[in-house]
Amino acid sequence: MTITLPRAIEAYFDADREGDPKAVAAAFTENGSVKDKGKTHKGRDAIRTWMADEGQQYTYTIEPFLIGTEDGRTVVTAHAVGTFPGSPIDLRFFFLLTEDKVAELEITV
Repeated sequence: MTITLPRAIEAYFDADREGDPKAVAAAFTENGSVKDKGKTHKGRDAIRTWMADEGQQYTYTIEPFLIGTEDGRTVVTAHAVGTFPGSPIDLRFFFLLTEDKVAELEITV
């Protein structure tokens, strides 16, 4: 199933698919944040480091298949397959957007 994603979210998933931490960070506002695995990474430098670390630890693919809204955030559900514990799994990505950038992202199971 193909879904249409807002431009900022599409930029995030495209950069992640390419394995480009710098491009992932560029999808965020300057003071954007990511909450993943109980840790919060704030600012583009921290987001770039988080993504680089994830790319060194695991190989994976993420395929978004569902989009909706919850509590004012855009929620994308995606199927993730890779070399990480628990693979394969469906993850939920909660995005708060500001104009054409991601202001906040929380990744949950």
